[in-house]
Amino acid sequence: MADTKQAPSTPATTAGTVAPGGAPPFPPFDPAQFSSTLFWLVVVVGLMYVLMSKVALPRVEGILSDRRRTIDDDFAAAREAKAQADLAAAGHVKALAAARAEAQGLAQKTRDDLNARHAARQAELEAGLNAKLAGAEAQIATTKAAAMTHVQAIAHDTASAIFERITGEAADADAIHAALAATSNN
Repeated sequence: MADTKQAPSTPATTAGTVAPGGAPPFPPFDPAQFSSTLFWLVVVVGLMYVLMSKVALPRVEGILSDRRRTIDDDFAAAREAKAQADLAAAGHVKALAAARAEAQGLAQKTRDDLNARHAARQAELEAGLNAKLAGAEAQIATTKAAAMTHVQAIAHDTASAIFERITGEAADADAIHAALAATSNN
């Protein structure tokens, strides 16, 4: 039998070089293809530049400017809302102060009304008490005057009884009367 084995054939490259191991070289590293690789590299980079500058970058710029505009609009709306909230808070504080002043005025009016009623009631009670006091003083004066009229008689009877008990004789009514009159004048 004949040896039918043949040596592997090595393909030839355009430049006639073979990669080690007998395989053809990697095309970008093949010096025979540098010019076409460079041409396509320039074409692809040029197309990418055109696509990026004319399509992608304007879209990105549009998105960024829309986003910036949206953020600025949101900030403006937030500032406006804050201003409105500040105005509402100032109005609330003003309304609260007005309500507090009104409540204090109402409390003072109620206090003044109650003080006036109390003063009127106190004056009425004092007038009633003064009237009762005057009546009581008049009654005391009448009772005193009535008692004083009886004092003379009581004093006369008492002096007469004392004299009779001490001396054992009846007292002279005119002498007792004169003695009592002299005592009451002092």
